[in-house]
Amino acid sequence: MSDIDRTRAARAETRRRIEDTAARLFAERGYAGTTIGDIADGAGLSKPMLYRHFDSKKELHLALLERHRDELAAAPVQQLLHGEGDLLTRMEAMYDAWFGHVRSHPYIWRMMFRDTTGDPEVQDFHRELQRRQRATDVALLREHIPGLPEAELEPLGEAIRSSLYGLALWWLDHPEQPREVLVAAMVRITRGLLMTAGE
Repeated sequence: MSDIDRTRAARAETRRRIEDTAARLFAERGYAGTTIGDIADGAGLSKPMLYRHFDSKKELHLALLERHRDELAAAPVQQLLHGEGDLLTRMEAMYDAWFGHVRSHPYIWRMMFRDTTGDPEVQDFHRELQRRQRATDVALLREHIPGLPEAELEPLGEAIRSSLYGLALWWLDHPEQPREVLVAAMVRITRGLLMTAGE
């Protein structure tokens, strides 16, 4: 490995350590209750070193939200579009992947689903995240459950989105519940939509 490659790898590792520490502290203490100094201390860095990677606490917070928004969208939809079995089987796999990501990143999901910043830019990000999730759900409904009234698609997309988010937050407060229970609940909701298609 060249010196340049080693430098890049070290920088990437430091950035990941900063992000992981910030995610944990933001989730535990909230945005206002976490300082740059707290994050630097938790990551084993000086504040000047942290500022080489992020200009501000808000920039770090937004970077975390963007990174995990993209990770959230990837695996679950792949299960639906390219998985095996009928539609309900693939939806079950999609929900399982979605809740699996939540279980693997509990600190991040508190940040993703609960805005504690009060910052308008971060609030805009959360609204855009919700809009994108709802639009994805609408597109999936339109493609896989033909016959639903067009006027109902967006409200139904919001019902699915808010059900997923609500169950994720509930699960973070009830970690003893097995993942299969949440997946089964979402499949039951989806099955209800399938049964009413065309009515």
